[in-house]
Amino acid sequence: MYVIVGLGNPGREYENTRHNIGFDVLETLAQQEKISILEKKHKAIIGKGIVSGQKCILAKPQTFMNLSGECVRALADYYKLDATSELIIISDDISLDVGKIRIRKKGSAGGHNGLKNIIANLGHDTFIRVKMGVGEKPQGWDLADYVLGRFSAKEREIMEEAAERAADAIRMIIAQGPDMAMNHYN
Repeated sequence: MYVIVGLGNPGREYENTRHNIGFDVLETLAQQEKISILEKKHKAIIGKGIVSGQKCILAKPQTFMNLSGECVRALADYYKLDATSELIIISDDISLDVGKIRIRKKGSAGGHNGLKNIIANLGHDTFIRVKMGVGEKPQGWDLADYVLGRFSAKEREIMEEAAERAADAIRMIIAQGPDMAMNHYN
């Protein structure tokens, strides 16, 4: 079984922001796989279904980004996950150009507070990540203002296509393993 967690902040005011691209990718995957994400459980809104022939839990943490690890830990404990191979985290990444995807099996938080909290709660940094490029913060901008800002119309179009590619990448991770997906998408 896999638990796929899209990172973001709950609430209408955060919809379509750079920081919520994890939610957007998860919704894209859910729509494609006909999985409803409606059940409130484990500090998240979750959906259960089959992706690439495997049982999967799709989860949108409701803890706000900086406390994402609380939700991830609750999910990992409840479903008795091997977080190193059965957990997939989708997050934004300001070090990647808009629309770029990078898959990793481990690594630091890279300044991302959601990932930092997940690492702290799990006690390790070995879990699969699908990083979604949202572009570098413009000089002089506050980082929080940038990641909580919205994409331009052109960027939104690029990100919608990237979300489709990320959903394909997640299916490949599940069906063929993260190494194959890294070779194909990185």
